[in-house]
Amino acid sequence: MVSVLIIVIAVLVLVLVGMFFLFARSTKTHLATIEKTVQDEIARNRDEQSSRAREDRQEVLGTLKSFEGSVEKRLGDSFTLISQRLESVYRGLGEMQSLASSVGDLKKVLTNVKTRGIWGEVQLGMLLEQVLTPSQYQANVVTKKGSNERVEFAVKLPGRAEDDSQPVWLPIDAKFPQEDYQRLIEAQEAANPELAEKQARQLEIRIKGEAKDIKEKYLDPPHTTDYGIMFLPTEGLFAEVLRRPGLKESIERDFRVTIAGPTTLAALLNSIQMGFRTLAIEKRSSQVWQLLGVIKTEFAKFGDILDKTKKKLQEAINTVEDASSKTRNIQKRLKKAEESPSSQKPPLVEDASLADTSD
Repeated sequence: MVSVLIIVIAVLVLVLVGMFFLFARSTKTHLATIEKTVQDEIARNRDEQSSRAREDRQEVLGTLKSFEGSVEKRLGDSFTLISQRLESVYRGLGEMQSLASSVGDLKKVLTNVKTRGIWGEVQLGMLLEQVLTPSQYQANVVTKKGSNERVEFAVKLPGRAEDDSQPVWLPIDAKFPQEDYQRLIEAQEAANPELAEKQARQLEIRIKGEAKDIKEKYLDPPHTTDYGIMFLPTEGLFAEVLRRPGLKESIERDFRVTIAGPTTLAALLNSIQMGFRTLAIEKRSSQVWQLLGVIKTEFAKFGDILDKTKKKLQEAINTVEDASSKTRNIQKRLKKAEESPSSQKPPLVEDASLADTSD
């Protein structure tokens, strides 16, 4: 009995040992499979990471190349723009140098007294041309009888003659004492009040001399107005003259000359132009009244003609209404005649007027 039990235990031990070895082998195989799978997964992940790293590297390189090209393009555009701007600056400097040269040439030209006078005369002529009509002013006019002096421009004001054969001239002369004015400006810029006052007095003497010249050469009432106009072609010179206390008033009082700059002369010429229009309206007023008298007479005749026409139309209307009434009577008679028996005689025409009408 004991031996049988030992044998059974030995068999069980052998079976357990066999099962252990089988489990160990199966576990080893399974572990090997798991290890191979892990190694394959690691290798696959390593390949994917390498491929992704290469793709990222290519993408980064492409981005860097694109950025580099964009930066190079922007730098190129910026350098091109800077070159264009520099070229414009150089061109502007050249134009400024040319302008400075032109200003110098203009200054040299204006140092000539005759040229300055021509320039002032041209500016005066342009103002007159813009405001007045060619028939309202004239250039180079001898305004003083017995004199050969010709004023640059004179406005033709209406005289006493009805046909404007003897106009009254308003002399306008352009003056430009550029040297005295330039010396005054230089003294003011140098902040030298004594020299500025001295040059201002010299300019005042020059302006008074020009006003006296205008009075003696061109004023001759009643052939001219009792005053003339001195035109100063720059507003700065005109302002300096106005700045001198009492200068403008004394010139107007002593020499009968009014000083005007470009703006002031334009306003004065506009006022004269309005006076011309008012005078033209006054001249036309008598003609308008005569025309209204003729129209009134003709309108009265027209009223008589309308009355006669109305009377004739009323007679025609009456005649048409009488004929219409007779026509209706005839139609009624004809209708009765159509309704009467054929054996009966037609009714006699009772209205002698209808019988006459039917005939």
